Amino acid sequence: MACERRAQSGRGTVGTMTTEPSFPGRIGTTIHDSEPYWPPSTRPAPGSPNVLVVLFDDVGFSDFGCYGSEIDTPTIDAIAARGLRMTGFHTTAMCSTTRACLLTGRNHHAVGMGCLSNFDSGYPGYRGRIAPSAGTLAEMLRPHGYRNYMLGKWHATPLVESGPTGPFHGWPLGRGFDRFYGFLDAETDQYSPELVRDNTHITAPGTYESGYHLTEDLVDQAITMLADHEAAAPELPWLCWVALGACHAPHQVPRLFIDKYDPVFARGWDATRQGRLARMREWGLVPDGTELPDRNAWVQAWDDHSADERRVFTRLQAAYAAMLDHADVQLARLVGFLERSGRLDDTLIIVMSDNGASQEGGPLGFVNAMGPYSGIPEPMDVKLARLDDIGGPDTHSNFPWGWAMAANTPLKRYKQNTHGGGIRDPLVISWPNGLDGRGEFRHQFCHANDLTPTILDLLGLTVGSPDDQHVGVPVSPSEPGSGSARPVPPPINGVEQQPLDGVSFAAALHDPNVPTAKQIQHFEMFGHRGLWAQGWKAVAFHQPGTAFADDQWELYHLDADFAENHDLAAAEPERLAALQELWWAEAARHQVLPLDDRFAQRFAENAERHTGSRTRFTFWKGMGHLPSDVAPDLRSRSYRITAHVEIPPDGAEGVLIAHGDQTSGYSLYVQDGHLVHDLNIGGSHQVVRSTMPVPAGWAGTLGFRMRRAGHSGTGTLLIDGSPVGEMVTYNVFTLFISWSGLDIGLDRGTTVGAYASPFRFTGTLHRVVVDLGDDQELDHAAAGAVELARE
Repeated sequence: MACERRAQSGRGTVGTMTTEPSFPGRIGTTIHDSEPYWPPSTRPAPGSPNVLVVLFDDVGFSDFGCYGSEIDTPTIDAIAARGLRMTGFHTTAMCSTTRACLLTGRNHHAVGMGCLSNFDSGYPGYRGRIAPSAGTLAEMLRPHGYRNYMLGKWHATPLVESGPTGPFHGWPLGRGFDRFYGFLDAETDQYSPELVRDNTHITAPGTYESGYHLTEDLVDQAITMLADHEAAAPELPWLCWVALGACHAPHQVPRLFIDKYDPVFARGWDATRQGRLARMREWGLVPDGTELPDRNAWVQAWDDHSADERRVFTRLQAAYAAMLDHADVQLARLVGFLERSGRLDDTLIIVMSDNGASQEGGPLGFVNAMGPYSGIPEPMDVKLARLDDIGGPDTHSNFPWGWAMAANTPLKRYKQNTHGGGIRDPLVISWPNGLDGRGEFRHQFCHANDLTPTILDLLGLTVGSPDDQHVGVPVSPSEPGSGSARPVPPPINGVEQQPLDGVSFAAALHDPNVPTAKQIQHFEMFGHRGLWAQGWKAVAFHQPGTAFADDQWELYHLDADFAENHDLAAAEPERLAALQELWWAEAARHQVLPLDDRFAQRFAENAERHTGSRTRFTFWKGMGHLPSDVAPDLRSRSYRITAHVEIPPDGAEGVLIAHGDQTSGYSLYVQDGHLVHDLNIGGSHQVVRSTMPVPAGWAGTLGFRMRRAGHSGTGTLLIDGSPVGEMVTYNVFTLFISWSGLDIGLDRGTTVGAYASPFRFTGTLHRVVVDLGDDQELDHAAAGAVELARE
């Protein structure tokens, strides 16, 4: 009777047959008068190749061996020998923004990622996230039967949304990827990474002591995902996006790799630049007449530095080179798997960098940047004393400007800038079964937003119908349109899609003589601006805090001046004026406006909007890992930590709360029966130990109180609120705590204090409460500089 009543309540006619409006089959009263229906399964087109994207971080134009470098990259070089090298590939000068272009096929401001995912400026082009109307390559491939795997750096989600509660719609699984294993921030410690599997923060499966390194782990996980794919769905193609932490700071890598490069780079950055350019010219990678521009501003001649400085600089560069070499060795394992599984020849492999080499190491570089970020200087004698530590777990190394300049040979300036050194990058493409070129160059201009359209083109997939197309903008006020329409993908998850801005360069991969399909491309980052159109480039370097109208625009004919050596602004003012006018038109069209050269203020506004007046954090037993951006902000303020515990009769030990890692952070713990607090600012351990033991067989509170006075402070250990030890420090967390996150009851990864990970608390930890004082006095300009270095 129950079944009969359900049938009678249907929307169709009750009797011999009932038909649901949304069901193509027929539903009767029994199986005998019903007709089943199975939706057609999604099947890829025959011959659809796999796609492997390998995205390096902060690697300069000349750093791959096949682009002129002394660094050993035989795996990348072999991919280039089986395929092609692009010399005109351009990015956006920063990581979040290039990723937005690569993933969506649109301009980064146009999709809401005008600058970084770290903040939302309140304007459409600067939301810090990729708009739902800008579907990712993974979302576009999914309807065509592709499985999508993402490994490594994401940095396309607001970091205030990177905690255990999300929201997750901007994480990789929310943007079309089926699996994710990696990190959400701009960088992470290579020995103690902030790892996420799918939508869950996890602990790394190894430690520095056990031989763990993130790059090796990412490749292990990639191989596992692809092996699982072969086991479960070998008939389906896949997209595997591997975004390595290499070679973003910290430059951490096994020492044997570093030792190899000391003699290679002892000759300095001037000779290195000259050698690289000579090889580029000999190979035809750059035009034969290409010359080195003058050294970047504030970079001295190598020979003008002291012998000690040259030793330190050489070792810092050796760590950077070693990190790239080490990553290439790991990539060889992934390529080897493709070969063993018979997939290599029919896999489209793309290897590239997201922007030019980084200027964040400053003029002298860092052994551990965490100290200087909180006001503790790192003079040359300190660097020299720690020479052998570089690349290890207690360092956060970055190389100086001179080596970043050499990495970008023969281009001007660095990451963050819209001159060539910031936006022109290596791009290697191989697909033996689909592309005929072997070891050749392609010199056509192309941009990061062109990659998705190119991949779709090579895969034979169309995006939108002719009815969905929009005509491109004119190249200049007096010239016709670009001649290429902008396809509009179909709706994704019910959201109407915005047109693609990128243009496929697939034709150039087949024919070296085909003119670039691109006609115009604008650039903007922190007020630096640029525009390329039909072989010409207008570019302006902007000094933050100055009037945009005062910027000095330069003009280069890139077709004849690869390295931007010959400024033609004075010779061709009309052409420059036309390109400037075009830049403003493109800026208005793609949500670049309003121009904003503020950095610190944007971070400060974002923090205030998301944390507001919250001054109490309660962390209950059972809590998982908390990323740094959603942890309590202890910088430049008074605070109190209170742990509610039960100590068994035979005593207890272990961490109550820890935020950070070996390079910087703080930890409150019980060791040898005493309460201990370690204030680790850039590796300078300021430790206070209780004058009395923690009572056994007791329940109460263990705590630490910091009373700030300027950059100084008085730290007091507390047992049930009573002082049991005191320290005076002349360094509190002024600008920075750590990029590693917070845990209670343990300290995962490389530890803040002098104990072995994870040093779990062996008593009962009910909760930890952090109360923040209202006396925070943060130098936002200095804090902004630290945040910028982080990116």
